[in-house]
Amino acid sequence: MFKPLAKLLKALSSNTDPGAIACAFACGLILGFIPKGNLIWWVLFVFMLFMRIQRGAFALAIFLGSLLAPRLDPTFISIGDKVLHLPQFIPYYIKLLDTPFVVFTKFNNTVVMGSLVVSVISFIPVYIIVRILIFVWRRYIGNAMRKLKFLQNIKQIPLIEKIVDAVEEA
Repeated sequence: MFKPLAKLLKALSSNTDPGAIACAFACGLILGFIPKGNLIWWVLFVFMLFMRIQRGAFALAIFLGSLLAPRLDPTFISIGDKVLHLPQFIPYYIKLLDTPFVVFTKFNNTVVMGSLVVSVISFIPVYIIVRILIFVWRRYIGNAMRKLKFLQNIKQIPLIEKIVDAVEEA
């Protein structure tokens, strides 16, 4: 459980490409927002596993997105309803529902469609915000935190020392 988080913490302070971390977080947020148990989620999950992204940020974003998604469900339902009721797309939706296996995507569910639309639209803003946060972390916060006496004392606690060793090994 600590290993992906340890790798993420190490990546934030190392030479890991900020774009890889930001992309991983944005991709993870897509999967965090989309309800689990449909074909869209699984196809995206498998596709993202083949991408070269930072796995710790990916896992953290899925977790955070899954925590945030229930609070955003009314927004997802509203947007999904509007997208599914666009008159120019209704013939395509009917054809898709007649196609084998497409029904397993559950794209006709307002929550699935709304969360997919919101997460895809929010991909670029999330990517940019995370890159900015990584820059701020590396430039200002990370160095300042290493110098704090309080954190240096906490590092000497045996459990914390093991976690710090795991971060340094990762």
